[in-house]
Amino acid sequence: WICDTIEHLRANGRTVIEPTSTAEDGWVQHANDLAHITLFPEANSWYMGANVPGKARVVLPYLGGVDRYRQICDEVVERDYLGFAIAGENGTEVNDGVIRRVQPDVAIMREMMEEMALPSMDSMSPVDARAFSEAMSAAGPPGPEVGEVLDGTLPGADGDNLAYRLYRPATPGPHPVVVYFHGGGWVIGNVTSDDPLCRDLCNRSGSIIISVDYRHAPEARFPAAPNDGFAATKWIADHAEQLGGVPGGLAVAGWSAGANIAAVVAQRARDEGGPEIIGQLLLNPVTDCDMSRPSYTENADGYILTSALMGWFWDHYADPGDRIDPQASPLRARNLADLPPAMIVTCEFDPLRDEGEAYAEALAAAGVEVHHRRARGQIHTSIPAVGAMLSGAATRAEMAQALRGFSGAGVSA
Repeated sequence: WICDTIEHLRANGRTVIEPTSTAEDGWVQHANDLAHITLFPEANSWYMGANVPGKARVVLPYLGGVDRYRQICDEVVERDYLGFAIAGENGTEVNDGVIRRVQPDVAIMREMMEEMALPSMDSMSPVDARAFSEAMSAAGPPGPEVGEVLDGTLPGADGDNLAYRLYRPATPGPHPVVVYFHGGGWVIGNVTSDDPLCRDLCNRSGSIIISVDYRHAPEARFPAAPNDGFAATKWIADHAEQLGGVPGGLAVAGWSAGANIAAVVAQRARDEGGPEIIGQLLLNPVTDCDMSRPSYTENADGYILTSALMGWFWDHYADPGDRIDPQASPLRARNLADLPPAMIVTCEFDPLRDEGEAYAEALAAAGVEVHHRRARGQIHTSIPAVGAMLSGAATRAEMAQALRGFSGAGVSA
């Protein structure tokens, strides 16, 4: 590769090639990200600089392997020497940028899925998409053990029973209560589909996590899902002590479409006289039906949740005229003041990134206490992947800290 680069310089009348500062910093970050999902940082060896007394302990080699290293070098060339300044008698050309921005474990997972050549869910019927999603979830690692897991039912908005799964910490109770709504674009998923994440949050936060189902589209279109979410939250608030929870307020949480429901529940609780919501944890929330934001273009394909799939979800969920309703697009609510404190997590390579960040900004502008974290190098599905995506652990710990903060239990997860 070096010889080819020298030949390229000669052929183009260039004599000097140097990486840009941005590229250098990005490469160091990538190498460290890769190291942090291995055991190398724990090693007492020259790999960590341990052979020189007093030397700063950093991972010295590139741990991605020779093949991956060469693949990256070739990609630098394909992208017109991305991250390099090339100079000669006729001046200097700079192509600034970073060659690897996605977290290494996320990138490996994406490569594996591309090799499998799986069909896209937006090419399926809702029934087939649900079966496909369940099969994919079953192939993932299980979440951690918790103190107790209980399954039950509660009444939905239409009087029919909704399933729930309760995760109880192993520590003595009573515990704070969190009502959790699963992701799946209002079409797929159930109370167990986010099981590893619920277990992780339960252990880290010391809270009872109650994953509640809701009616799914297209069989039950908008506003069935938020109506069920609100009915479930009221029932859990009324039965919190019986469920082993701390009496008083509870928090709401969710991922993706589930975070959309959680945000709507918080707004309705404020407007309809309760129940008391002490906090809202929103992971990659759907907050608006407007799909013209830059993140929908920048992250349209290649990151599991595509712009086309998001359009497929909306088409099954709500008619165009209903999508601007604040119960479908909570960012469009006329009043965002006096809502409970929020932690909002967005992911860098997610079509939903910009609308989640717009909601965080709108809440803050309305005087709501907001903590926003953009998860660098992450995609829509990587943070919930407990046990599979190690790079998401720090974000998951921060989410649990937020839940502890809502309940006044401190911030150590």
